[in-house]
Amino acid sequence: MRTRHTMRALVLEHYGAEFIERQVERPVAGRGQVLVRVLASGVNPIDYKIRTGAAPYAMPELPAILGTDLAGVVETVGEDVTAFNEGDEVYGLTGGVRGLPGSLAEYVAVDANLLALKPRNLGMREAAAMPLVFLTAWEGLVDAARVQKDQRILVQGGAGGVGHMAVQIARSHGAEVFATASAGKQAIVESLGATFIDYRTSVVQDYVSLHTDGQGFDIVYDTVGGQSLDDSMLAVRPYGHVVSCAAFGTHNLAPGSLRCATLSGVFVLRPMLSGLGRAHHGEILGRATELVEAGKLKPLLDPRHFIFSDANDAHHAQEDGTAVGKLVVDVQ
Repeated sequence: MRTRHTMRALVLEHYGAEFIERQVERPVAGRGQVLVRVLASGVNPIDYKIRTGAAPYAMPELPAILGTDLAGVVETVGEDVTAFNEGDEVYGLTGGVRGLPGSLAEYVAVDANLLALKPRNLGMREAAAMPLVFLTAWEGLVDAARVQKDQRILVQGGAGGVGHMAVQIARSHGAEVFATASAGKQAIVESLGATFIDYRTSVVQDYVSLHTDGQGFDIVYDTVGGQSLDDSMLAVRPYGHVVSCAAFGTHNLAPGSLRCATLSGVFVLRPMLSGLGRAHHGEILGRATELVEAGKLKPLLDPRHFIFSDANDAHHAQEDGTAVGKLVVDVQ
């Protein structure tokens, strides 16, 4: 009789509950998949929203294994996979939504299109912190807004997960970057090479006048939503581009329309949920690897270390807003 292989996994049995560690059957790589031995799992706002039942567009049927980002080692390669080999170190935005198993487990079978080779100069924790936020920043700045050299870019929330990636991507394209944040995060913004704007004390018309001679920014990337997106409509130049990964409210588009500005929304989970465009995610992460290895980009990590049994604490830290940088759970 064939031996049944199992693995440790953190299972969510009820929305709003805590994860429970279980022994579950270890997956097998199917056609187009690789089996990854997970070493680190990144924590994003969408993760706790799914766990608490606040993201109906992405929630899986329960019981489920959550965890969107991962970094690990290819254990086995499924049929028709040619881009990876056993032993490759990889990372990606890979699961934890709808029917895709997540990274809070010792192993996960992943669509190979969603993965890329991990940057050689990053550890597993740093790599696991990158996929969702880098993909979101890139899809907005590069795919949608076509950022160019010497443009003036404003990033709303420049010290946050997506924001700190957007600042670095814009700078890698030769743009001049400005970023809003709270005073306590000024050093982070400036360390990334952006001009700091205190969103609590600065009025949008004032910083547009100060930094653009009243013309407005070529691209504004809103990572915050709410009033920040409304401000972005006032901060963009005529025929400029506003991008938002947080456009989930009701807004008056008139200020942007009067400027003939383009508005683009970014929803990075769509390829995972729909199955369309997954290969592009792998391609974008390949560019991330190039930037990291060239010394042009680095993830910001929260100094706290969470191990597998601490995953609930990591979720609570993400939810209560105390994280400074990305939170990561060490799986193995």
